[in-house]
Amino acid sequence: MSRPISSIIVPFVVLAIILSLTSPRNLLAQKREVIWTDQEKPIVEQLKGLRQLPDDVRARTTKDLALQIARLPATPNKLRLANGLANLSTEGDFGLDTLQAVATTLAEALRESPVPDQPARNNPEVKIPAAAYAELARLVRYEHVEAPSMADVPQFREAMSTLEADDEVRQKADFTLTDLTGKSWTLKDLRGKVVLVNFWATWCPPCRKEIPDLISLYQRFQNQGLLILGISDEPAQKVGTFVAEKMVNYPALLDPDAKVHKLFMVEGIPKTFICDRDGQLVTQSIDMRTRGQLLKMLAQAGIQ
Repeated sequence: MSRPISSIIVPFVVLAIILSLTSPRNLLAQKREVIWTDQEKPIVEQLKGLRQLPDDVRARTTKDLALQIARLPATPNKLRLANGLANLSTEGDFGLDTLQAVATTLAEALRESPVPDQPARNNPEVKIPAAAYAELARLVRYEHVEAPSMADVPQFREAMSTLEADDEVRQKADFTLTDLTGKSWTLKDLRGKVVLVNFWATWCPPCRKEIPDLISLYQRFQNQGLLILGISDEPAQKVGTFVAEKMVNYPALLDPDAKVHKLFMVEGIPKTFICDRDGQLVTQSIDMRTRGQLLKMLAQAGIQ
């Protein structure tokens, strides 16, 4: 098949900002230029505007984009687009069928254009699977989609094993942080309550979108033993101003050195973890959750 003659050049760093936005979870974080064909340009433009769509339109558009990307020739650009779409597909509830289409497209792109392992951030001598394998593994583990075509791919299997090991570490994690009033909160001392830990920031659009639902759910279930802890690594003044403006009714904890973010291995926000009354981590989200999704997560911890 012949390729279109005309093309557009977009700086990679700009594309990384457009497609990853609040999360560094993709392979669009390299500072070089990428050339988009005429067939790819409309997909890039739709990805750029995906967050501005109403949720029902966004769900249809996301699934349609997955199908469009699946039809592209097998090139590194196809993988970039598939991974960028996957990164944006978990910001809410767009349906299992949509997520499955996204995961299938990403798996296909990885089969067509395998990515070599990359050096670990803290130890260059250690090699880890490329970000796209980790993205697909998160979809499979936490969004319950399937990727049978990847079962024999070592990088994907390793990414799944890494997630399992990370969850074992999170299961044992504990922290003590101070809220805006100066009160200290220690996770292990909160047994007997269902604790929802939400990592967020004032600058994060998906974080801001889910906060009204968190406020509402805390008001509804506080008397049933629900405790929501919102953790931000931003300055106290910035967090305090935002909390006051939005009338956030649950404790806002300060993590100025991001130590607790690192403890829970939070790579993108928002990110939510829920512990049951025995202090066991029972469920977590990849990204922002809708009210309905949050209710289902709370039900797993005994809040209904």
